[in-house]
Amino acid sequence: MATIYFVRHGKAAAGFDGHHDPGLDETGQQQAEATARALAPRGPLTVLSSPLARARETSDALTRMWGVEAAIEERVAEIPSPTPDLKARSEWLRGFMQSRWRDQPEELKQWRNTLAQCLLSLEQDTVIFSHFVAINAAVGLAQQDDRVVVFRPDNGSVTRLSNADGVLRLIELGREAGTQVL
Repeated sequence: MATIYFVRHGKAAAGFDGHHDPGLDETGQQQAEATARALAPRGPLTVLSSPLARARETSDALTRMWGVEAAIEERVAEIPSPTPDLKARSEWLRGFMQSRWRDQPEELKQWRNTLAQCLLSLEQDTVIFSHFVAINAAVGLAQQDDRVVVFRPDNGSVTRLSNADGVLRLIELGREAGTQVL
C-alpha cells in the first residue's frame, strides 16, 4: 500500500485561455513554498510531476528541500484538450467540468484509466504534483462518483489517497477554494 500526496500546482501565471503552458505567478511560488514546508517532515519520498511548467515549478520547492529530483510522469498531466485554440479550449473546459465521465469520448475515459493505473502501480509513498481535473478524476474513482468535478482543490492543496489492494481510497480531501475557468 502506498499513500499518495496529490498536490495541485500553485497559481499559474495565466489561465487556461491565456497560455498553453504557463509557469507560476508570484502567488503560485508562495503556495509552492508553503506546500513544501507542510510536506517536508514526511520525506524524502518519491516525487512525480506532470510535465507542465506550473506543476514542475510547484515541485521545485519540495525537491530542493529534500535534495531529490522529481520524475516527470505524463500520466498525471492535465486533461487533454480537443483543440489548441485557447479560447475554444476554455469554452470546452467549462462544459466538460459540468459533465460526467460516462458521457465522455473514449480518449478521455482512457486518459482517466491511465491516470488510475499510474496511481495503482505506486509501491511506495509518493508526492505527485498535478492538476485540478486529474485530482478530481482520482477522487471520483476513489469515491465511485462519476462527476468530472467532485470537489474544488485549491492551488497548492494536498489531497491524500491510498492504493491498498488495487483500489484507490480517499484519506483526506485537500483544502478547497473556488476555481474559475476563464
